[in-house]
Amino acid sequence: MRYSLLLSLLLLLAACSNAAAPPPPPAPLAVRVAQVGAGALAETVETAGTVALREETVLAFTSGGRIARILVNEGDRVRRGQLLATLDVTPISAGLEAARAEQVRARAELKRLEPLMAKGWITRPRYEAALAAAQSADAAVKAQRFALDTARIVASGDGVVLSRPAEPGQIVAEGMPVLIVGKAASGYVLRAPLSDREAVRLTRGAPARVVLEALDGQPLTGSVLELGGRADRATGTFQVEIALAPDPRLRSGLIGRASITANPAATAAPRLLVPPLAIFGARAGEGFVYVLDNQNKVRLRKVRLGQTEDGGVLVLGGLAPGEWVAVAALDRLRDGMTISPERRKP
Repeated sequence: MRYSLLLSLLLLLAACSNAAAPPPPPAPLAVRVAQVGAGALAETVETAGTVALREETVLAFTSGGRIARILVNEGDRVRRGQLLATLDVTPISAGLEAARAEQVRARAELKRLEPLMAKGWITRPRYEAALAAAQSADAAVKAQRFALDTARIVASGDGVVLSRPAEPGQIVAEGMPVLIVGKAASGYVLRAPLSDREAVRLTRGAPARVVLEALDGQPLTGSVLELGGRADRATGTFQVEIALAPDPRLRSGLIGRASITANPAATAAPRLLVPPLAIFGARAGEGFVYVLDNQNKVRLRKVRLGQTEDGGVLVLGGLAPGEWVAVAALDRLRDGMTISPERRKP
């Protein structure tokens, strides 16, 4: 009996010693993390736009009528004083003759009533009516003379015809565009849009480098001539005008890219950039990131976001320089989860 009990105890101890050990805890998830970098604004502002003459004038007649002649076509170069277009002056001349006849009648009536008024044989209201009629007739003659004198369009300076929206024989109203002429003396500019963040970094006179593919990519020098004082209500962008160095090959409508030197004070401002892969749940200028703490745990944090640039996404708040954020396996992470970080610097 004693021998059997001892044998059973030995067998039980052997069975316990052969039982499987409990499995080790799972290894922390390996996650790539990147450091939040403090960068500076680029030293240049890049944009693209079109070339145009700085002064483009819309030419029109001061009175309506039928166009008799248009003597130039689009692309023609014109000289100061050159006749460009004329109206059919037949109705204007007839109107001038009628105004002159009324002027003669009104003056004669006024002259006849003046001695009668002096003798008191007519009332003052009657005399004043005759005086007003004479003055109105004089004004009508002046208006018809002006219409006759302006029934022709003359170039006010040397330039080039950019557009011809009307044709001979067409009936035009007063002020309707007939020709659009660019003044050569005003010089060529590149007009391009800028975002508000780009516009505030530029100053008038800032140097620029413009590349036009139509000119075989040969760069042209320029400088900022004007900066828009108000954003376009439709696009929200500001317009910049870059004065271009004279070049006989320049034409209105050429497409160009410009690199404008930014204001040094704005360029030196530090900013926080994070990789785009670190951000999720972005909406209305906000998003979320997982930030690594000293115990290798990731913490969920809300951040304020700015624009996306080549170096990453601009962070306006919620992070500090030097912090580490997860850039992989975001769908597998949870707040407070321990990970095995694989660090990389920006």
